[in-house]
Amino acid sequence: MRWMHAAGRALLVAAVVLAGYAGFGVRADAGGGAASERRGPLTLVTAGDLTDYLSPLLDDWNRDHPDERVTLVELPDSADETRAQMISELRSGRDRFDVLNIDVAWTSEFAAAGWISPLERDRFPLDAFLRPVVDTATFDGRLYAVPYVTNAGLLYYRKDILDREGEQPPRTWAELARQARTLAPKYGLDGYAGQFLPYEGLTVNATEAVHSAGGSILRDDGARVTVDSDAARAGLRFLADGVRDGWIPREALGYKEEESRQAFQDGRLLFLRNWPYVYADASAEGANVAGRFGAVPLPGPAGPGASVLGGSNLAVSSRARHPASAADLISYLTSERVQRRVLTEGSLPPVRAALYEDPELIRAYPYLPTLRQSVLSAVPRPKSPRYDQVSLAVQAVAQDVMALRQTPEQAAARLARELGTISRRG
Repeated sequence: MRWMHAAGRALLVAAVVLAGYAGFGVRADAGGGAASERRGPLTLVTAGDLTDYLSPLLDDWNRDHPDERVTLVELPDSADETRAQMISELRSGRDRFDVLNIDVAWTSEFAAAGWISPLERDRFPLDAFLRPVVDTATFDGRLYAVPYVTNAGLLYYRKDILDREGEQPPRTWAELARQARTLAPKYGLDGYAGQFLPYEGLTVNATEAVHSAGGSILRDDGARVTVDSDAARAGLRFLADGVRDGWIPREALGYKEEESRQAFQDGRLLFLRNWPYVYADASAEGANVAGRFGAVPLPGPAGPGASVLGGSNLAVSSRARHPASAADLISYLTSERVQRRVLTEGSLPPVRAALYEDPELIRAYPYLPTLRQSVLSAVPRPKSPRYDQVSLAVQAVAQDVMALRQTPEQAAARLARELGTISRRG
C-alpha cells in the first residue's frame, strides 16, 4: 500500500495509492428500508494521493451527482499508518468512512473482521478485469471488494550491457545467477537486488521466490499451512545462494523500493526486481540509465516465474451510511473511461484488461505488454484473517535465510510452525 510515489513513482510503491470500494452489506435501517438501497453523500478514505490525480476524478463525480457528493480523506503515505488508522476507525463502530481504498493484502483481514460488506458479483463487470486481480478481492468464496489498481513485479536489466555481451535477458534463475555473477563485476556493477529489508517488501520477494519454484505459503484462506515443501525450500535457497555467492550484494539486505530503484537508476546494478513505477523514473531526463535498460517478467527455476500482485481494492464499510451510492461510486472508479485516467493521470496500473492492448497507451507506456504478462501469471500474497502476523513471520524467516543464519530447510520448518500457531489463534 506504500506503492505510489509521484507521477511516475505512483506506478508502484506498492500500491500506495488506495482508492475506496463499495459493498452491499445490508444492515438495519432506521428508516425502515434496506440499507443497501440508501443513497446520499459519501466519504472515501485512502492513503495519501501523491500524484494528485484522484481529486479531479471525484470532482467529475461530484458535478454529476450533487446529492451524492464524495469527500476525500487522505491518510498517511505509510501503509502501516494507513492500516492502523483505518482499523481504529472501523473498530470504533463509527460511520465516518463509506468507501475504503485498501491494499489488496488487507481484504481477507477486513472481511473476516466484519469491517467491510460482501458485494454482489453481478453488480460489477469482473469479466472485464485482468483475471488474477479478482482473486485478491475475495475471501471465503465471496466478493468483498472490487479491484481498483493492480501491480506486478518486473525484472529490470541493463540492456546496453547484455547487448554488448550478446546476451538475452534471463528467463531462468540459473541464467540470472550466471549473468549477475560474471557480467556485473566486469562492468563494475552489483548483480541483483530486490526489496530485502525486513518489511512488507521482503514478504513480497520471498513469496515470489516460493511461488516461482512451484510452492506456496498458505492455502484455503489461511487455514492450511503449505510452506514446508521442497518447492518452498528451493525458493528460499535461491535468495540465500545469491547472498552466499555474492551476486546479491549485502548492501541490498537494507533495500526497500526506493533504495533499490536508486541503485539501479544510478547505474550500480545489472538487475533489479521492482514495480512498474521504476520505468518512468529510470527513463526520466538525467537518469543515468535512461534509454539503456529494459524490463521482462521475473524469472523462475525453469522459465518465467511468478510475481506477487500489488495494488488496491475498493471496499464498502459495513457501517456505510449510503451503500447504494457507494456501489455506484465503485462502478464509476472502475469504469474503463476512469481506469484510463488512473493510468494516464495517476501513473497507476489499471485493472481493465482491454487497456493493456490499446495501441495508443502502449506507445506511451511501452512496458504495458510485459506488465500484462506479469499480472496474468501473478499470485496474491498469502490470504489470512491475520495477514499482518503472517507477513511478520515471513519477513523474520526470510531475513534469517538471507543473512545466512538459517538454512532453507530450517527456515521452512520454522515458518511452518509459526504459521501453524497463527492459524490456530482465534
